[in-house]
Amino acid sequence: MKRSLFIALFAVTAILLNAQTALKKVYNEDINPIEQIDQALAKAKAENKNVICQVGGNWCPWCLRFADFISRDSTISQVIDQNYIYIHVNYNPRKVDDEGQAQLTKAMLQRLNNPVRFGFPVFVVLDENGKVIHTQDSSFLEEGNGYNQEKVLRFFNCWTPQATL
Repeated sequence: MKRSLFIALFAVTAILLNAQTALKKVYNEDINPIEQIDQALAKAKAENKNVICQVGGNWCPWCLRFADFISRDSTISQVIDQNYIYIHVNYNPRKVDDEGQAQLTKAMLQRLNNPVRFGFPVFVVLDENGKVIHTQDSSFLEEGNGYNQEKVLRFFNCWTPQATL
């Protein structure tokens, strides 16, 4: 009986790990997050858009699920493309190798008004000038083991440049 339970538990764990790793990794762990945000803001200003910083990491299954979710939903993708410069800002609290990296991470978090208090992923909306205009706790967008289209669309539609005038 114990052996059967162990085998079943092992099989379930293997399936879950495989499902998580099957999602596309979207966070560039080598990029300077401050420069990434600055580049997105320059592009947003030129295109009259806001910036969405999805803060999280490739270590976060919910972060990867959200990226997959929005890429597969054409309605959501269209709202994003028309209104936002969307970036994945890497944050890994367990992987701060040196003091320089720690200071860079601290500066990024301060710039985004310390969004990690909401969990991951967390979404920070910046206007074209870099001002934080909203921080979205992703748990309010979830449904079951995924995300709710209606809630996600409401979030994106509420923070477009036109909606925030």
